[in-house]
Amino acid sequence: MQLLKTGAFVRAARSARITVPKAPVPVPACVRPRLVQSRWSSSQATAEVPRPFPEQSVEISREVDPTKTAPESKDEPDQEHLKQKLKELAHGKKAVNGHLAGVNILGNPYIFDATTNVPDSILQLVGRNLYRSPDHPIAITKALIESCFPKPTYNHFTVADPVVTTHENFDVLGFPKDHPGRSRTDTYYVNTTHLLRTHTSAHQHAAFQSLVNDEAKGYTVCADVYRRDSIDKSHFPVFHQMEGARVWDLPVSADSRYEAQLRRKEIIEKDVYNLPTTRLAVKDPVTNFHKGSNAAQPEHDVEEVKLVVAHLMRSLEYLVNGVFEASREMMPPWQRDKMGPLHARWIEAYFPFTSPSFELEVLWNGEWLELLGCGVVQQPILNNAGLKNSIGWAWGVGIERIAMLLFGIPDIRLFWSQDKRFLQQFKCGHIKKFEPFSKYPECYKDIAFWINSSPAAASPIGVESSSGVAAAAGGDARKASPAETQPAAFHENDIMEVVRDVAGSLVEDVQLVDEFLHPTTGRKSLCYRINYRSLERTLTNEEVNDLHSQVAAKMKSLFNIELR
Repeated sequence: MQLLKTGAFVRAARSARITVPKAPVPVPACVRPRLVQSRWSSSQATAEVPRPFPEQSVEISREVDPTKTAPESKDEPDQEHLKQKLKELAHGKKAVNGHLAGVNILGNPYIFDATTNVPDSILQLVGRNLYRSPDHPIAITKALIESCFPKPTYNHFTVADPVVTTHENFDVLGFPKDHPGRSRTDTYYVNTTHLLRTHTSAHQHAAFQSLVNDEAKGYTVCADVYRRDSIDKSHFPVFHQMEGARVWDLPVSADSRYEAQLRRKEIIEKDVYNLPTTRLAVKDPVTNFHKGSNAAQPEHDVEEVKLVVAHLMRSLEYLVNGVFEASREMMPPWQRDKMGPLHARWIEAYFPFTSPSFELEVLWNGEWLELLGCGVVQQPILNNAGLKNSIGWAWGVGIERIAMLLFGIPDIRLFWSQDKRFLQQFKCGHIKKFEPFSKYPECYKDIAFWINSSPAAASPIGVESSSGVAAAAGGDARKASPAETQPAAFHENDIMEVVRDVAGSLVEDVQLVDEFLHPTTGRKSLCYRINYRSLERTLTNEEVNDLHSQVAAKMKSLFNIELR
């Protein structure tokens, strides 16, 4: 579950704890996962869904009924005509006829409608599945994380098809209808009912169902996720997430529920005791869950919640310790000894999926870095998955954030590079610091334009971006309403999308450098600076000028702006 803050931090007093030293966690040897395919209907997502995760490293694909996505209008084609268009889509063709257009995504046809906003540049990245390439940094990082949650307690899943229903991505997880993450400014919609998943939690319901009557009591899920976002060295519209969970059932042998719960407390306490210790110097939050914004849920016993939280924190400390100890192995011995233990701290947080909830930060190169979010799973989520008598925790993390720290990779675009000078630096089962193969010159170009007065025209100048780990399903309170099929006016993510479509990975970042509100007309002027720079070659002036002209022309045609 991707669990990251959607509100302000709740800072609390903390007491220090130093754990017992332990040898570094070895990096596991990579084995190409065996992929077992199980087909299931998205219409069964919250009903009697067959368990889709029978094997380790399972991949799910979906059968969809695209005819359900066609707009109901007397102006639309009849059903026979629609079926013919679907056949064309099934062969990879776009079908366009008046109101109708569509696309084939990984073998499944979809009909576009007024909500569609996914561009070809994003669709071209679907199916790359970097976690499948054993020598890729994403795959190596994934294997390292999985090694911290071993079988048979945990199963490990992958999900190749990124198209999910809005119900799976938002509704089943309790996202309110007005949540900003639902907005078209944040999310890539295939049509009104289907989208490119914004988090791995879209598969959480099925993953929890896989634990019903199963030997495993936990899981991890890895998948690519999609967000409309800014352009800079730490953000890319496609990235990878992992989430994990662990549950404890009530023992069936007990004579009463009270006795069963006492036994479960003993089991959880024993599981906490058996977890390995680490070299982390950790600060814990106050674990008073009786009241306040981060309280235990009404259905839960507070003392049992404390045990679940202790198991959660110890498990994630072990994960973080493993990642950073692997990173330290790249350093000279004298430098490692001088650094001492890694410092980490727990911070209370808020997520819609968990309560109580926490974030884990580590002190790295003199700065506190937010790595992941976690918490005790909201009981209705477990109940809906058939785990009514269970209690559990969940966490979520962005793989790119971990891999950039682990390998010293400075630009997120490099993960998608097919340049051998990048790919040949890494080998399955080894952690190696990235060696830059060149620094090609940058070329700045400004684009300034007038827009009509409207809310959320741009992010304020001087406001730094987040720590690089995306929120649960995106979301920015300044963004357009999710109910709007077309934003009222220009939004900052619009220029990001145009730049991506025109220049792709040839742009390093896009920043708002000036804004001005005319005192008489009320019109706003914005100026964005686009930094064109290739990771693999030197761009020519003619090439950059042509790209910039295309950006300006597309902005003018799409958003009714007046160029300055």
